[in-house]
Amino acid sequence: MAVETISKHASFGGTTGFYRHASSVNSCTMQFAVFTPPQAADGPVPVLTYLAGLTCSEETFMIKAGAQRIAAELGLAIVCPDTSPRGTNLPGEDDSYDFGSGAGFYVNATRQPWSKHYHMYDYVTRELPELVERELPLVPGLRAISGHSMGGHGALILALRRPGHYRAVSAFAPVVNPSECPWGQKAFSGYLGEDRGLWTQYDACELVARGASSQPLFIDQGEADDFLEQQLCPERLEAVCAEHDHPLTLRRQPGYDHSYYFIATFIEEHLRYHAERLKKR
Repeated sequence: MAVETISKHASFGGTTGFYRHASSVNSCTMQFAVFTPPQAADGPVPVLTYLAGLTCSEETFMIKAGAQRIAAELGLAIVCPDTSPRGTNLPGEDDSYDFGSGAGFYVNATRQPWSKHYHMYDYVTRELPELVERELPLVPGLRAISGHSMGGHGALILALRRPGHYRAVSAFAPVVNPSECPWGQKAFSGYLGEDRGLWTQYDACELVARGASSQPLFIDQGEADDFLEQQLCPERLEAVCAEHDHPLTLRRQPGYDHSYYFIATFIEEHLRYHAERLKKR
């Protein structure tokens, strides 16, 4: 599986690179970004996968989060996939910001025509890690995951559904109960159909209630987030974690909104959280 380098930039002693490849899982060309820390020159390093939110791409986190300086200090690689397939010519794929392009929701679509290309769950958990661990100086299997908003939802469900696959998981302002919020209901009905039984496998609240995993969850949520009450609803995850004795650290941050100013403020703490857990081999 050939990987094409789009661009590569020196960054804090390492490199920030942008790449594309032919995805067999999504049956289209996919792009991703990687920060490789300077320590990789001396041997393989652990990796954090970061999943971005609605309307974002593989570039967004690398440009806006200010993560490379701390990742370089910690010897931590960061992989950022795109948030959906692109240019598949499916009807309506570019019609709205919260469905189709830029809005893959990290599910495996089962409903036509989306089921031909939209397999972001398999892409992030299987195809992309196999690719980057083969092509780049990464320690196989030494992984953590994080994300924001729709990507925070993705990080939580991927970690909860695959015990042991990630050493740690964190999220910024995640969609914790997509089956019961407008963004999630639109995406799930479009990608999965109306069988709500299929939805629950992609819903963090439902997975915790089902006892899918004991993976500790670390979440930061801004209290001035415009999407807090209608879309994000962190109190629902807090309640189900309390009911089922699931380890959760939920930090409410006064004054912070849904933007990358919020993420950039707390990204250092998240990176150190992951690096500490990735040291335990």
